[in-house]
Amino acid sequence: MNNSQIADCFSLLAKLMEIHGENSFKAKSYAAAAFNIEKLPMQLSEMDKAELFLLKGIGESSAKKIIELLETGELSSLKDIILKTPNGVVEMLNIKGIGPKKISVIWKEMGIETIGELLYACKENRLKLYKGFGEKTQKSVEENIEFYFQNQGIFLFAQTETVFSQIKGYLEKIFFPQVINETGAYRRHQLTIDEIEFVVNVSNDVVKQKMQSANPPALLDESETSIAYKLMNGLKIRFYTGTQSFTKRLFTTTGSAIFNETFNNNYSDTVYTDDNITDDSIIFKNAGIQYIEPYLRETADIIDKAKAFAIPDVIQPTDIKGIIHSHSTWSDGSNTVEEMAKAAIEKGFEYLVLSDHSKSAFYANGLDEERIKQQHRQIDEFNARLAPFKIFKSIESDILYDGNLDYSNSILSTFDLVIASVHSILKMTEEKAMQRLITAIENPYTTILGHPTGRLLLSRKGYPINHTKIIDACAANNVVIELNANPNRLDIDWQFIEYALKKNVLISINPDAHTIEGYDDIRYGVLAAQKGMLTVKDNLSSFGLKEFEAFLRNKKTDLMI
Repeated sequence: MNNSQIADCFSLLAKLMEIHGENSFKAKSYAAAAFNIEKLPMQLSEMDKAELFLLKGIGESSAKKIIELLETGELSSLKDIILKTPNGVVEMLNIKGIGPKKISVIWKEMGIETIGELLYACKENRLKLYKGFGEKTQKSVEENIEFYFQNQGIFLFAQTETVFSQIKGYLEKIFFPQVINETGAYRRHQLTIDEIEFVVNVSNDVVKQKMQSANPPALLDESETSIAYKLMNGLKIRFYTGTQSFTKRLFTTTGSAIFNETFNNNYSDTVYTDDNITDDSIIFKNAGIQYIEPYLRETADIIDKAKAFAIPDVIQPTDIKGIIHSHSTWSDGSNTVEEMAKAAIEKGFEYLVLSDHSKSAFYANGLDEERIKQQHRQIDEFNARLAPFKIFKSIESDILYDGNLDYSNSILSTFDLVIASVHSILKMTEEKAMQRLITAIENPYTTILGHPTGRLLLSRKGYPINHTKIIDACAANNVVIELNANPNRLDIDWQFIEYALKKNVLISINPDAHTIEGYDDIRYGVLAAQKGMLTVKDNLSSFGLKEFEAFLRNKKTDLMI
């Protein structure tokens, strides 16, 4: 073990001790030892053990730890403290601008244990509510995390989409007149993307020639039929190459493995067509079945539906009529109620469901009973001015650990609708999570179950639930299930939408907007919902104003029965 490695161990130990609030004198001495070890002109491994105790800036405790490292290759005290620290908290030390003291606050006071959760908290304006985290600090942390994620290699679909058109436009230019087509996970609108894939009718050698530039991307791997690069922004792009069978290559690289296997088993004699056609819809025509959109080419079952011409017309972004689930400056939003309402009107929406955080969400400036009354009075004033547009009084009520909501029924009855969500104590067994959620679903005032698993894509797996039982409970209690459209969530997962539809449970694509710009996230919720074959009639936020009001009246009527 060399000096640099030993210094890194001491530095990490010092930082973790500070995060845990342990003896500050010892933490500082280990930090000083790390600094002094880095400057040594000789290697510690080449010194006599007795000499270690005589080194300037290296105390007796540090010298003993150096010996332990040299003899065993590890440090027991460092190993112990790492075991007591969530991996994500340790990883936060890689983020510029947040040292151990701030990480301690983030972990122990905010309850955040991963970098992804921290980024989400920044986007929801939660950091600036804590001492030592102003708006500038929050913005800096957000930017530094995004930079860090660029180098991890996996991205949200929304992140890749922001640069996709620029990448494809550049490729179309350099490969002209050859056609280039996106394929693979990106074409299927997968929720997360590890590489953007393209089909092009050229050889690997031509690709290499075309990809030369002043700052050429790094070549990652190459085979007879593909070649992959890593771009400066961390994205990987893969080219499926060749000079024949463009349509067949587009088709076979688009679908998932199980989709392709099932199609081949059923239609092994299908003629893939000639090389002059670059639209793979001809393959389905030749097979005599309904066209399957790329985003549906995930499962084997979709082929049976295509055989029966039973794939429905799925929801489109333009089908969303109202903004359900939004936050204002009353809690942790960035815009006032008036600003949120006027932006919704400008975008052509018919109504806005204002659902600020409830009182248990102290970290998000949640509303107590008195502030609820004040907000409702303000909403009444705006509704009088903005008609026929309407703002609905809602709340995102926290589901407490026992499954109850954090207001009395008398307060819950003052809202037009209630979104019930879990925001705290996310580490649960499936048994506990199910008890908690089903109790909330059975509350007669719960209208919508918000982000059912609490997941954050690439950051937090979410608590374990039995989706079919949750959907069954929602069906029994006339509760809508949210598809949270925030690209970090997309929760409920699209794979469970079909079962919900079979049970006549409504889905609601909601932006969970904390800013005006957050309305645009609806698009990502719709793309995810399309993968689950959600239709307009089965999505609550596609209801027009009158239809939405009728839905709420029926819900209120159920309360009286």
